[in-house]
Amino acid sequence: MIKENSVIPFDVNACRAVFPALQQEVYGKKLIYFDNGATSQKPQVVIDSIENYYSKENSNIHRGVHHLSQMATDKYEGARQSIQKYMNAYSSDEIIFTSGTTAAINLIASSFGELLIEGDEIIISAMEHHSNIVPWQMLCERKKCLLKVIPINEKGELKMDVFEKLLSDKTKLVSVTHISNTLGTINPIEKIIRLSHEHNAKVVIDGAQSIQHIAVDVQNLDCDFYVFSGHKVFGPTGVGIMYGKKDILNAMPPYQGGGDMIKTVTFEKTTYNELPHKFEAGTPNISGGICLGTAIEYLSKLDIVGIQKHENHLAKYAEIQLLNIEGVRLIGTAKDKTSVVSFIVKNYIHLILELY
Repeated sequence: MIKENSVIPFDVNACRAVFPALQQEVYGKKLIYFDNGATSQKPQVVIDSIENYYSKENSNIHRGVHHLSQMATDKYEGARQSIQKYMNAYSSDEIIFTSGTTAAINLIASSFGELLIEGDEIIISAMEHHSNIVPWQMLCERKKCLLKVIPINEKGELKMDVFEKLLSDKTKLVSVTHISNTLGTINPIEKIIRLSHEHNAKVVIDGAQSIQHIAVDVQNLDCDFYVFSGHKVFGPTGVGIMYGKKDILNAMPPYQGGGDMIKTVTFEKTTYNELPHKFEAGTPNISGGICLGTAIEYLSKLDIVGIQKHENHLAKYAEIQLLNIEGVRLIGTAKDKTSVVSFIVKNYIHLILELY
């Protein structure tokens, strides 16, 4: 994890200066970007990393003995290790590269889902992005399982008393977002994980909106899976991460076949590769993986606590100013929330996502 004495004190102007997109003008004014919930802008170090890979390191990985292949492989696996350390996973084998959060959740639904039987139950919440709804609906249709939903109150908080009643010995998996992309609510995932484990249920945490705002320690959380997208954490599009506990990943069948997920193959029988390659079929997004590692290394050098304080200040300021406008009503007023402001003006819904 990040050591306090290794971070750079947060300076908003210095931070903005390393993002080329924020230096341009739009309609004669300096660009102010409010759509980080959808995708983040990229610091120069990530842009340079992309250019460097394609101009000097471009090669396939894990399969060649020549210089470029060895160099690309080392950087790709080095990125995996950087991500492991940032999340404090026990082993880099628990870090699986995917194409994003959606792909990671679908991987779990398809692979872990094969271990479920008719009558098993899955719990999600009413505040989930559809990427954390549809894969479970598809799984329930395929395996004849039951999907249950945790409701939310008027403040945008999970009704934890209802969640406790939904849990049973039939519950095999609980999948919830760490931070809501529309409400900014920070869910009590520590309690959710503890209660779920009391019923021997596995837990998936959607960290697409949290990994870049909150220090995440997957061993301390004791979650079974944690997923996020690279493009929302200053990295490239088309790459993401699925963390999973090693024993659970070993018990799961492969998601796709071909490429690096194969150890040996004949027409009679195929032996699958060990973790993490077991779940990484085909040629991966090599530059994406390397540059996501660069983005995580950049993020690890920032003062995450200072960033949180600045974001919360911006969010509170935005809420105060919005409430001065006639007809505005805030949506999502949870006690524990981050820098997302949702509001209604008359019959129109507006979102300001991830003020940064």
